[in-house]
Amino acid sequence: MKKTYILILAVLSFIGVLSTGCNPDNNSEQQQEQEVELQDLVSSVPVKDNWIWDKRPAINIHIENPNKVAVAASIVVLVYPDIKGTTITVEKKADVPAKGKLDLVITTQEDLVPGFYRANCIVNNNSARRFWFGISPFEIVSPPDQQEDFDQFWETARGQLPVLDQTTVTLTEVTKKSNTKSKVYMVEMQSVPDGLDGDPVVVRGYYLEPQDGNKHPVIMHFQGYDTQPNPPMMSCPGGNNGEYAEFYLSHRGQYINARPASKRDDGLDMDFENIYGDWFAFNFGDKNGYYYRGAFMDCVQAVRFMATRETSDMDNLFAEGSSQGGALCYAAAALSDIPFSAIAPNVAFLGDFPDYFKIVGWPGDTAKSCAKAKGMTDQEMYAFLSYFDTKNLATRISCAVWATSGLQDGTCPPHTNLAPFNNLKSTDKTMNFYPEMQHSYPSTWYSDISKFFKDRTK
Repeated sequence: MKKTYILILAVLSFIGVLSTGCNPDNNSEQQQEQEVELQDLVSSVPVKDNWIWDKRPAINIHIENPNKVAVAASIVVLVYPDIKGTTITVEKKADVPAKGKLDLVITTQEDLVPGFYRANCIVNNNSARRFWFGISPFEIVSPPDQQEDFDQFWETARGQLPVLDQTTVTLTEVTKKSNTKSKVYMVEMQSVPDGLDGDPVVVRGYYLEPQDGNKHPVIMHFQGYDTQPNPPMMSCPGGNNGEYAEFYLSHRGQYINARPASKRDDGLDMDFENIYGDWFAFNFGDKNGYYYRGAFMDCVQAVRFMATRETSDMDNLFAEGSSQGGALCYAAAALSDIPFSAIAPNVAFLGDFPDYFKIVGWPGDTAKSCAKAKGMTDQEMYAFLSYFDTKNLATRISCAVWATSGLQDGTCPPHTNLAPFNNLKSTDKTMNFYPEMQHSYPSTWYSDISKFFKDRTK
């Protein structure tokens, strides 16, 4: 009986081995592998070539596989033009080795026309990155569309500027900000009315005057679009080291001109308020009363003020500004009766309105709403805006230009930055693209423009 029982157990064991493929250990491993859920591939799209290319993109997609087995990757890149057009789809498949990495370069089959494009990179149905890139940006054509009376219009505006003397200018020292090398003043000066007649508008700014009695290069600082009701982006500057005579303009209705004393850090007991409401919409459709006619003339008047100061070397005149301040750089250089040596506009506003309004919502939505309320056609709206378009002002500029654009800027997109830049008469001009920057300025901005200005100081 004992031997018979042992034989039965052996037979049963043998049958079990046959039913499991003769290798119970291997079968157990296969079951474990089948039960393990694969992890997603890890994908990224690093910057390559500053995301600026000549004819076709070369998008680098980096894929990492955290799994112990190879995984198939399905890559789809969708390419959209910034202004309406056909979407291009590029597809590619590849195997990523176990615990391995893979780098793929994705391009289009055809050349792309000069412009800016948005890429949406997808790996196995997961978004790897969305970003804007440029194709031959210096070949983008933004044709000037000045009206026949463009030059006369601005000559008339400039002729309205009051003469600067003791009756039209007031200086108040900001003693808490002055130092031994440079005194700081709040300047109040008269500028053009908000129309062809009416009272002059008083605008303000902070003036830094060197104290050594010598003449110094002049730097004009123009401000971005105000952020009311928040505190101003432009605080009162402290006295500098006396190297430059500087003016920080607060054009009509913004910054100093829109803040009570409690919202400023200059310590002066003066209250001011914005009387313009939405600046971009103020007197929209009336070219002689429009906000930016006055704001541009405020810049010209600020330059004229600096020319009245004995410590200003107007043969070395510079300007810098971001966003709206960048547009004011272009306006000042185009309209000033004193030539600039160099300007540095960063992520400039107010460029190529017909294309601008196709790319982003604001300020196009405001403009179209105002035009509708005034009964203006699109053609009439763009004709009105053409007087204030930086692409038209740029045709009057021949000084050196150091411009900057963020490729990911959704407020003043790079297409609108290239519009004035490509229309400049200047031969000494540089456009700096920052591939990952949005509506901001680079960390090296002030050191970059300082060197740029010094290199062009006579």
